[in-house]
Amino acid sequence: MGEGDDGFAKLGLGPTTFFVVNLDAKIAELVDGYGFRSTARSISDGGGRSRQAVLRKSSIELRLVEGLDPEHPARAYVERHGDGVADIALSVPDVARAFAGAVRRGASPVAPPAVRDGVQTASVGGFGDVTHTFVPLDAVRTADPDEDGPRLGRIDHFAVCVEAGQLDLTVDFYVRVLDFRSIFSERIVVGGQAMLSTVVQSAAGTVTFTIIAPDPSRDPGQIDDFLKNHDGAGVQHIAFTAGDIVITVREAQRRGVEFLGTPAAYYRLLTDHITLARHSTDELRDTNVLADEDEHGQLFQIFTRSVHPRGTFFFELIERFGARTFGSGNITALYEAVEAQRSP
Repeated sequence: MGEGDDGFAKLGLGPTTFFVVNLDAKIAELVDGYGFRSTARSISDGGGRSRQAVLRKSSIELRLVEGLDPEHPARAYVERHGDGVADIALSVPDVARAFAGAVRRGASPVAPPAVRDGVQTASVGGFGDVTHTFVPLDAVRTADPDEDGPRLGRIDHFAVCVEAGQLDLTVDFYVRVLDFRSIFSERIVVGGQAMLSTVVQSAAGTVTFTIIAPDPSRDPGQIDDFLKNHDGAGVQHIAFTAGDIVITVREAQRRGVEFLGTPAAYYRLLTDHITLARHSTDELRDTNVLADEDEHGQLFQIFTRSVHPRGTFFFELIERFGARTFGSGNITALYEAVEAQRSP
């Protein structure tokens, strides 16, 4: 079953919704650090009172929700998980058709098709407590000019942590229910720890999830920590694209964003296995940016230091210079950097 039945061949990315403890604090973090614009604030009475805000930057749209009443779902979410991604909207040609098709293929219905604020939406369960809301293709805004702060483009991918034994089931869900493709798998071993990872991508290449699970045959590590502190599966980080990552990182640092450091030895060894097509080794070392390549080109990436009280969420910045993969050569370096942050 494909586009002719359910429209998933044209599936795209809509707004990403965070449930937060403190709306004002989250707005300040994203506006001050990353240059997002707060375009709307409101008080909603649907399902219990809440404060909401819409933040935009280029083609990225984030919606923040703070539950004010105990019965609002945001309250239960943050009590269990703290601040986090609660919904990843997916744009489709026909909301009702997509909802019916997803449920027929095995998705759990959350909210049937209905008109909300003048737009038809419907929701199904995804992974953990994260849902997917179907929205019309024409309801997704086009990119705004990115005139303030770090130059960000779009959401490149979501990194999702799931429990041991759930990786294949989660991958199967996206392939079977939403016509995603499994495009890459690997097992990463660092010391006595290991994790399993599979990347799934929508048919049009517009939505990508890197799904990660701990390897229970090895020692517990950062993925186990996430699952414990987040209390279940969820989004560990969101990767934003950057046109020039060196300039973007320096601007973000100037605005107070902190990034994970990279061992000095990484840069001493870098030119032994990669000839940089963009940026110098000194520039990468000065900004702690990592580099990797595949047969299509190179990519440059860096990860922010988590400011989440539970340490369960952070951002990634990624610049693609032709590369289509996800920095597998740097996963060990990231894992080691995060392990260093975990150490007392």
